[in-house]
Amino acid sequence: MQTSSAAPPDERAGRREYVGLAVLSLPTILLALDMSVLYMALPRLSSDLGAGSVQQLWITDVYGFMVAGLLITMGRLGDLIGRRRLLLTGAAAFSVASALAAYSTSPEMLIATRALLGVAGSTLMPSTLTLITHMFKDPKQQSVAIGVWMGCFLGGTTLGPVVGGLLLQFFWWGSVFLLGVPVMVVLLLTGPRTLPEYRAPEGGRIDPLSVLLSLAAILPIVYGLKEISREGPRASSVAAVAAGALFGAVFLRRQRTLADPLLDLALFRDRTFRPAVVMTAFAGLLSGAQLFVYMYLQLVKGLPPLKAALWMLPMGLTTLVSLQVGPQLAQRVRPAYAMAGGLVVVAAGYLMIAHVGAHGGLWLLECGLVAVAAGIGPTAGLSATLAMGSMPPEKSGGAAAVNETAAEFGIAMGVAAIGMVGTSVYRADIRDAVPAGLPAGLREVALESAPGAAAAVRRLGGRAAADLDAAAHGALATALDATAWVSVAIAGFLAVVAVTALRHVPPTGREQAGAPAASPETAPDGPHTARPEVQP
Repeated sequence: MQTSSAAPPDERAGRREYVGLAVLSLPTILLALDMSVLYMALPRLSSDLGAGSVQQLWITDVYGFMVAGLLITMGRLGDLIGRRRLLLTGAAAFSVASALAAYSTSPEMLIATRALLGVAGSTLMPSTLTLITHMFKDPKQQSVAIGVWMGCFLGGTTLGPVVGGLLLQFFWWGSVFLLGVPVMVVLLLTGPRTLPEYRAPEGGRIDPLSVLLSLAAILPIVYGLKEISREGPRASSVAAVAAGALFGAVFLRRQRTLADPLLDLALFRDRTFRPAVVMTAFAGLLSGAQLFVYMYLQLVKGLPPLKAALWMLPMGLTTLVSLQVGPQLAQRVRPAYAMAGGLVVVAAGYLMIAHVGAHGGLWLLECGLVAVAAGIGPTAGLSATLAMGSMPPEKSGGAAAVNETAAEFGIAMGVAAIGMVGTSVYRADIRDAVPAGLPAGLREVALESAPGAAAAVRRLGGRAAADLDAAAHGALATALDATAWVSVAIAGFLAVVAVTALRHVPPTGREQAGAPAASPETAPDGPHTARPEVQP
């Protein structure tokens, strides 16, 4: 038997909170757009600024490096100075950095301004999620609100290439950065009136050495994983990951000795928070196959980037819907079962994609992508909801930072691990199919990657170009199939984790009647009765 545990009427969200949610959606969409829109502008800005290949990599990657490296620090800083204050400060910094990026006059200037954008972006993500959990105290409303937040982020990622393509059709490359200025101005004007202020009541301070150790741990790992995804496991990339892991161990050791740690390790003793964060990280792995989907659309099917992005649009729209289905299901069944059911649908979607190479056809690929999107919503939305809902209000900043850092690591690991699988399959498949008589340099480029083979085809002519093109297309289709099969296995594994590790969580807004009082393992800080300082 179960009883309702909905929030009292005076704690249920009203008009002001929903207006605040709309305001918080603006920076969330923008941050997601900023991560993906640059890929469309990169060829043009590289030509205008004279950026070399290494500089291009830093232009695209430095933003994500700074966001991932500073999330934990900014989550704690928001607890101390106030989440709204940190959000608005980050919004102002993001506006200035966006304008500087748009009018960069050299690759070095653009890299520096992208780094500043990353610092500003790291203040926005934990602040938005933390404010949402405070504004929506009713479990049902909170679940829906986090689903909206997650939908804005995933929707922005999907829309990025489309928005970038449209802007570049009418304006210069700097327009993709100026897009952020009016959005942040709206946030700065409306935020003080629509968003409440929250800060942790216990105060404390930031430990500078912990900040440095966290950066020394996270940045090399993310960098190493990105390099592995591009070049395969080499000595430098493996060493970077190993160095990051070593600094991570030192960082965790220091947190255990501090009275006021940057990262409260007691968070991980909660038996809901821990598996929910694991689900977030491993769900990020499922994004690794998307790179090969894009390559298949552009290199095998010959679609220009904008049309390829439009073919991905139904997947993004379906994700927006499925994120709202998850909270509704979780009101009737245990969240673990809703997540597991969604992951079964994800596995079925990737199963369709795994047969694209054999049967071909854009529509089979599209059906698979839509199925993946329909199933991933409950997992993405509910894992964040469970992670945040398991923590008391004064720890929500740290919980949000950990959850988003886990997502960043998951995506980086997915791109690296699944990228290695796809690249290895591509190279094995094309090795014996490359036509004889190719110049040694072109042969090596074609064996290295599918984009390299496409470049070699453009330099060749006649029958050799046609044969190499066919060989590369076949190898890339086989690689897509292989990455889809790996994704099927990951989705199945996550379904098992959800059922075994989270089945103790009752349906949203309900609790088990006669449930025992919280134990140290399930509630590391005792009953969640503490209230943060609240300001209008």
